[in-house]
Amino acid sequence: MNKIKIFTDSTSDLTPDLIKENDISIIPLYVNFDEKSFKDGVDISTEELYRKVEEYNMLPKTSAAPPAEFYKTFKPYIDDNYDIIFIGLSSALSSHLQNAVLAANQFPEGRIHIVDSLNLSSAIGLLVMKAVDFRNEGLNAFEIAERVKALVPKIKTAFIIDTLDYLFMGGRCSALESFFGGVLKIRPVVKVVDGKMVLGQKLMGKRARALNTMLNSVIKEKGNISPERVMVTHSISNDAGYLKNELNKHIDVKEIIETQAGCVISSHCGPNTIGILYIEK
Repeated sequence: MNKIKIFTDSTSDLTPDLIKENDISIIPLYVNFDEKSFKDGVDISTEELYRKVEEYNMLPKTSAAPPAEFYKTFKPYIDDNYDIIFIGLSSALSSHLQNAVLAANQFPEGRIHIVDSLNLSSAIGLLVMKAVDFRNEGLNAFEIAERVKALVPKIKTAFIIDTLDYLFMGGRCSALESFFGGVLKIRPVVKVVDGKMVLGQKLMGKRARALNTMLNSVIKEKGNISPERVMVTHSISNDAGYLKNELNKHIDVKEIIETQAGCVISSHCGPNTIGILYIEK
């Protein structure tokens, strides 16, 4: 059986420690300000992203890695007798995954397995970590990919957006909604449905109330949560510790992992966004 290499992209928001410890490789998306292009997490950090948004008074455009970049990245591993699994950002949100498919088609059939997460952020990270679990169990690449694909519908995500400014600049809400959202302190909950970001419940009032509403909705589902891991993901937020502590009190999982959203995800959601992500049993 060939060795197995697991790839994902920068929107999986895995920590550097998880990436290194589990032999995961990242193929980043791009963040573009005017004529300047940056690899997410390589040439630009989330903190730098926010500084540039203020400097340029505009959101960046994001773009996928081209097929040639995927091919160049995959080829040394194929030549070294690895089989590859790539788990990437929802195909409904970016061409990144389609470009991975185009590159994979240039190699012998069955050597590269592409998994559409139909999701974003640490929801992808959860699938990647399950792929690592399956690799550690000794499964081959085809078996791992099929098992991960079966988990895609079981991923549950919820993010609280702290400001509507980024949704407005990105064309996802109107100027009027943005204005009244600021005045009334409306914090929408973002979920992923059919691979796309959708605005769900709009929570009003203090941030603590919004956090507890999201937290309680997860705790109510504690009997349905897979016991391996839960992720708390945020974009420069100080509330991750609180959520982790409360989750530890109320749900029984082996680990609760804190991750930070990269530049592509942050450019759509804005600072202080925070979410809880898990896999259903």
